[in-house]
Amino acid sequence: MSNLATVAVAVLVVNLPFGFWRAGVKRFTLPWFLAIHAPVPVVVGLRVLSGLGWQLSTVPALAGAFLAGQFLGGRLRSWWERRCGAGRLGS
Repeated sequence: MSNLATVAVAVLVVNLPFGFWRAGVKRFTLPWFLAIHAPVPVVVGLRVLSGLGWQLSTVPALAGAFLAGQFLGGRLRSWWERRCGAGRLGS
């Protein structure tokens, strides 16, 4: 697997719990904003540590992985709430 693909998978995985959190809070509130933006420093760190740098060609793959992780995390929360009941998550 290429370095870009490895970092993209890592970005997706990092964003899963944040997407899960985001799906459980009211839109456009501070927790919602934090759920979206808190993983950004992690993504920046992954870029730097992997040696990808800031090449423009890496932006679509990493932005797509970021959005996919947020989306899939939200879907995971929806599935979890249907399966286990909304009250069990403390919402």
